[in-house]
Amino acid sequence: MKLNRRNFLSLGVGVVAGTTLSPLPWKLMDDVSIWSQNWPWTPLPPDGEVTFEKSVCTLCPGGCGITVRKIDDRAVKIEGIEDHPVNDGGVCLLGLSGLQLLYGPTRIKSPLKRVGERGEGKWQTISWNQALTEVAAKLGELRSNDRSHTVACISGSDQGTVPGLLNRFLAAYGSPNYICTPSIHDSYEIALSLMHGGRSSAGFDVENTDFVLSFGSGIIDGWMSPVRMIKANSIWKNENSKVVQIEPRLSNTAAKSDTWVPIKPGTDAALALGLAHVIIKESLYDKDFVENYAFDFNAFKTIVLESFAPDDVAKITGVDKKTILSLAKQFAGASKPLAICGRGQGKTPGSIDEVAAVHALNALVGNINKPGGVWAVSQPDYIKWPEVQMDAVASSGMKRDRVDGAGSEKFSNANYLLNRWVGAVNSSDESPVQALFITDADPCYTLSDTFAVKKAFDKIPFVVSFSSNINETALNADLILPSHAFLERYEDVPLSAGLTKSVIALSKPVVKPQFNTKHVGDAIIEIAKKLGGSIEEAFPWDDYETCLKATLGDKWDALVENGYGADPDFGVPAWEGAFATASMKFEFLGVARVRSGEKDVQAKHLFTPVMIEGNEKSYPITLMPYDSLRLANGSIGDPPFAIKTVEDTVLKHKDVFIEMNPETAEAYDISEGDYAVLNTPKGKARVKIHLFDGIMPGLVAMPTGLGHTGPDEYLAGKGINFNELIGPVEDADFGLDAVWAIRANLTKA
Repeated sequence: MKLNRRNFLSLGVGVVAGTTLSPLPWKLMDDVSIWSQNWPWTPLPPDGEVTFEKSVCTLCPGGCGITVRKIDDRAVKIEGIEDHPVNDGGVCLLGLSGLQLLYGPTRIKSPLKRVGERGEGKWQTISWNQALTEVAAKLGELRSNDRSHTVACISGSDQGTVPGLLNRFLAAYGSPNYICTPSIHDSYEIALSLMHGGRSSAGFDVENTDFVLSFGSGIIDGWMSPVRMIKANSIWKNENSKVVQIEPRLSNTAAKSDTWVPIKPGTDAALALGLAHVIIKESLYDKDFVENYAFDFNAFKTIVLESFAPDDVAKITGVDKKTILSLAKQFAGASKPLAICGRGQGKTPGSIDEVAAVHALNALVGNINKPGGVWAVSQPDYIKWPEVQMDAVASSGMKRDRVDGAGSEKFSNANYLLNRWVGAVNSSDESPVQALFITDADPCYTLSDTFAVKKAFDKIPFVVSFSSNINETALNADLILPSHAFLERYEDVPLSAGLTKSVIALSKPVVKPQFNTKHVGDAIIEIAKKLGGSIEEAFPWDDYETCLKATLGDKWDALVENGYGADPDFGVPAWEGAFATASMKFEFLGVARVRSGEKDVQAKHLFTPVMIEGNEKSYPITLMPYDSLRLANGSIGDPPFAIKTVEDTVLKHKDVFIEMNPETAEAYDISEGDYAVLNTPKGKARVKIHLFDGIMPGLVAMPTGLGHTGPDEYLAGKGINFNELIGPVEDADFGLDAVWAIRANLTKA
């Protein structure tokens, strides 16, 4: 093999992926060397009985099955479960480092009450009885003043018994404001509801496809379920399946793909429709599917042929006509082609138009609900609790509008709009949220325009966090009611990160709780009982474990034994019964009709480019984020092991690098390693420069997952939180945050 620059980059990425999944390099994780860094909190397990416990990793949405090795009562190693439907024995860097989150110094050891200013980190240790009594007293006061609708909850998920209990609590109390953190799943769910009908999640049969057309999805950078995708990438290589990565930057995924197609940022939907133009014009589409199981194809065809010719699309996207023609023919000519999207790890919703345009490609080739294609997977439906009997206060409160506007007449297709919630709070003289609960989420770190988010938190009188570790949101809370860590608790975990079947996993307590913590489910049940009346009656269980066992019923024993369970009768319907739209067919223009107000659909309603913030004259370059498998960027930050793996071209000491094309650097008279000040309409940051041929001129890229604050000396103060430099950009018709970049200027320091 000729070791040119491209091959060198690919080799480097292969080493990263191989190290993450192969057991041999991770000998360093064995019992003795796992804690070899000699941090002051290093545990020293004595010799003892060795046992193994099965559980599930909940540190990211992937939901990998794990086996935890124990010596007596101490966990010493985490490995993947062989033959698990998600990870099949693999485990990622964050999962491998999970024991540091269990035993590390940032664990919250007992309930804490704020005694200083928010964010100052001054706390008073209190008892659980005092903490829960204070919560109940505050909620009782709001309810007695007919303000139940001013209570809200921000959660990392809406699936499973814990989100179910939180939702149930709000319903019994009288608030409609249960809000989930955003991701690309929101966009896929809306697109599928309008194009397929009904509510479902997108499942991707990545193990069986033979041609992957990825519009910016970080296949080996953490998209969907990280370990599953890395393993799928290995399958593709072994079986000579083709992978095409379309994005402005040569990511790890692009470097490992067969073809990297650089594209002007924000123009993915136009390229997808340009490919559709070629497929339709040359009659390369699946005629059986299109003629018998699709609706509005002729209208879709007319618009695409008239408005998205390859010559026009080449001007919009920067992708030459020859490449557009070749990609379309390769995709349509594959036996099991799959088109996917969701930039990086898919932590932001992005454009509904982009998802719809990309999904239309799957429909054109008829690869829906088929091996190697996209499946519409119904949500698990095993929670069969009695309906909440609401009193007059609850009934009145539940009729009030949601703070985020989701489900309203304007945004009827959206379930949650956390980005709009921030604006609603900040634009009001008095906060429409008077009490807020947060679990499995860190909005003060993960939402764009973090300064606006913190301003919103400052306006909310009472904030309660259930975090087990100090994070940015917990620092801005009034009470912290610490939950058990993921290895200390029972919890059902419905797996939905792109799987093609319904799977439920069970997180189990592989060790006893290390500190005076309490399961979120138990805390909610106890608060309900303290409030009494119809709220207490809605929670007939003595504790969370009793609730969980009763809910899972005959599934319980199998889940305890195996760690997960798949519905043996689950399957997606054939095309004859697959669609629940008004036409009972796949609807190519389902999304476009919402944008057009059900009127005649025009080309502009098929491609509405998301305009990023900042004018080109004042901010001549475009700043984009990029995700890395080495940097956790959700509600949990990197443990020490993970942060030590970050390359010194990304983070050196406390300085973050931005990537810049040498051509752009020359225009600014900037060299490798120089310091510069990066300004955007939202903020500024001092950064270092890393010259990189793999990013298009006029763009700069910054990693996500850095810039943490708080007491973690191994993570805090390193780099910049990208969300401090970018703000949300709302999709006008669906309300989601569709931002993908922001304009910026650069000054040499």
